[in-house]
Amino acid sequence: MTGVPEEVAVPSRRNTTLKVIKGAKAGGPTPPRRRLVTRAVPGPAEPIERVLERLDQEPVEDPTEAGDLTVVGDPAEVEDLPDPHPEPAGPAAEEPDVAAEPAGAVPRRRARALTALLVVLLAAALAGAGVQGHRWYVDRATDQARRAAVAAARQAAVNFVSVSAASVDRDLSRITAGATGDFKDEFTRGQAQVRAAVVENKVQSQGTVLRAGIVSGDRRRAVVLVAVDATVRNVKAPDGRPSHYRIQLDLVRDRDSGDWLVTKLQFVG
Repeated sequence: MTGVPEEVAVPSRRNTTLKVIKGAKAGGPTPPRRRLVTRAVPGPAEPIERVLERLDQEPVEDPTEAGDLTVVGDPAEVEDLPDPHPEPAGPAAEEPDVAAEPAGAVPRRRARALTALLVVLLAAALAGAGVQGHRWYVDRATDQARRAAVAAARQAAVNFVSVSAASVDRDLSRITAGATGDFKDEFTRGQAQVRAAVVENKVQSQGTVLRAGIVSGDRRRAVVLVAVDATVRNVKAPDGRPSHYRIQLDLVRDRDSGDWLVTKLQFVG
């Protein structure tokens, strides 16, 4: 196929007319048909210097905020941006600056340390006082218990040697009331024989404590030695006969009544 090539007019400025001739055949009687097409051809690019100059002349609403703006291409990169106000790291962040402390900071720390020391010393003193107080209480309670044990032993020894035919039942009951344990059981078993002998021999005995001393003891148990003189009258000695006894008594303190009771009684001389 032969024809006339397309004729293109060179643009002179922004709006240029492009003429395209189609359908013309060589040697043909029919005149060629023409169609005009108008197209906008882009002009030459604006120089970069003018663009920068124009951007510099545009106003900014808040210069302070504009200086802090950071353009981020990818939102995921925000986490990797450095902190504009980083905190100091390492030993400088952990150790305070002593030179920057107020003038009264050091005296206040010393005052607090002194107060803490005084509190510790006071607590130690109170603990020591508590221990000493407890010891004093224990010693005082033990001393009182020993004195009570000696008094109970003196009375039990007098009761044991002070028996009369006229008051034999009352006298024997008094001995039983002050006894406990094996001694009480043994005396109760032989009480009938003792009563018969006292009545038959018309015994009248009255004892007096000469001396009494504790051998050993604490707040619950005690051993006491008692020296007793007694005048014994009976059918064979109507005028009376002096007797001297040394009696050892083992006592325990009753938990319910707090009384000292005899658990063992024996003559030792």
